[in-house]
Amino acid sequence: MSAFRKTWLFTLRHRTGLIVWLLALVLASIPLVLRNPYTLNNLNLIGLYVIAVLGLNLFTGYAGQISLGHAGFFGLGAYGSAVLTATYGWPPWPTMLLVALAVAVVALIIGMPTLRLHGHYLAMATLGFNYVVHIILVQWDEVTGGPSGLSGIPALSVLGLSIDTDMKFYYLVWTFALVALTLCLNLVRSGVGRGLAALAQDEVAAATFGVNVKRDKIRVFVLSACFASVAGSLYAHYFSFVNPDTFSIFKSLDLVIMVVVGGLGSIWGTLFGVSFITMLPHWLEFLETYYDIIHGLILVVILLFLPQGFVTGLADLIRINLARRRLRNAGSRRLEEDMVDAGATRRP
Repeated sequence: MSAFRKTWLFTLRHRTGLIVWLLALVLASIPLVLRNPYTLNNLNLIGLYVIAVLGLNLFTGYAGQISLGHAGFFGLGAYGSAVLTATYGWPPWPTMLLVALAVAVVALIIGMPTLRLHGHYLAMATLGFNYVVHIILVQWDEVTGGPSGLSGIPALSVLGLSIDTDMKFYYLVWTFALVALTLCLNLVRSGVGRGLAALAQDEVAAATFGVNVKRDKIRVFVLSACFASVAGSLYAHYFSFVNPDTFSIFKSLDLVIMVVVGGLGSIWGTLFGVSFITMLPHWLEFLETYYDIIHGLILVVILLFLPQGFVTGLADLIRINLARRRLRNAGSRRLEEDMVDAGATRRP
């Protein structure tokens, strides 16, 4: 076997890992080119939301369940780290881990009864959870600071190096985002991921083929809550300030929109969906008066013409066009062969 063929087979076999490494190299070089704090701030926000939306996409896109309350877990992670580090002086990294475990327990307690529901009933239950969390954050003044929020949250540090600038935090948050991306890519290609995909199509059929529907739904729900918690903790330490309005039901809707725009069940599409929705307000700053209208129109157009999401829908269109082209080419060759055969039979 030639060296070129071996290299080509290796590339095909490990293409996902190679793409992740290529993405990591590109992301590592961006701050060296774009040193604008405004741009780095937006990229940091995108990285934070990527972590949260990857977990939500596992639950909504792959497991086929609807959650309109993920900003609640995002807020619990942010306020958990904020209160314990700013008020009680706990060390940030162990606190982040402890808060993620606590949020996982909350998700387990919430998920066991609510995941028995389906469709819009499940959506309303998760929306109610987010509403309750938001009310607690607003009303519990002594702990959360109430509507004014909580400030003085310490910055993270790694090996004694304080993560106190946009550039330093950029490398930290995108390291977390790439780890989350790799975990999700491996998960959806595993037996668990195939079980989730079957569950999304038909729960009864999935159960018939041995998928533990209840257990798998709870597992992916808890995992997605942990992703949101970690993103929330990083958010709190990055901005050194948290406010209840950041974690309202409207933020949950934004997270769902990011999943839908990027593509339900598309891990790579999550990167596009988060980037597009996060940057859209900045792109439409000059049309601030009409922003909500234009925002809505763009979403309607995407859902009408690419209902699977932009990345998934675009990939499907490319595959369909390539398949049609192959069929046309095959039909043309068959027609030419038939004409040649017909000509041969007419010869004296």
